[in-house]
Amino acid sequence: MNFSSILKSAMIAVLALGVTIGCTQQQQKPAPSDQPSAAELAIKAAKEALKKAEAVGFAWRDTGKLIKKAEEALKKGDEKTALKLANKARFEGEAALRQYNYEQGIDRSISAPASTSMSYTVERGDHLWGISSKDSVYGDPYQWPLIYKSNSDKIKDADLIYPGQELDVDTSPSADAVSAAVNHAKTRGAWSLGAVEATDQAYLAQ
Repeated sequence: MNFSSILKSAMIAVLALGVTIGCTQQQQKPAPSDQPSAAELAIKAAKEALKKAEAVGFAWRDTGKLIKKAEEALKKGDEKTALKLANKARFEGEAALRQYNYEQGIDRSISAPASTSMSYTVERGDHLWGISSKDSVYGDPYQWPLIYKSNSDKIKDADLIYPGQELDVDTSPSADAVSAAVNHAKTRGAWSLGAVEATDQAYLAQ
């Protein structure tokens, strides 16, 4: 056998080995999961809650918009935002239905419509102004005092929060609470990091 024949045989062997490896790798590739993601399940639950609230004419104005935003976020691959938006929409739908039941006297054991809340985990670089401005929270930075007041046992200085903190967010604050929060945010005055401002103390005392 001459050198050319040997080289040709070696090349054929290498190609055959490559095909074998490729087939093996393809067979080992895991099949895509048919299980819905947490965000998809949350969106489905939110739609069901909204449908029930709409059936009795008590759906909140922005619940449908939150669901659409959740679906848009999911399409973009932003599972975290989609999940938060969907959960908020579901809470609104359920709160609307509870309010309807209460007003219709269906459940008089409830003294008042239950307040709904969600949890927010502080990330590096977060501040109350920025958290409040998120669409998944209030969509308005001036409502940050609502978060501060709801977590006054965890936040000593409104200008200083830490990654990993779990903050409670009231998703259905009263109109008076929102008005007081926005007024405080706009009239708070000068502040310094690491100190509790007198204006903040006065707001918490309200």
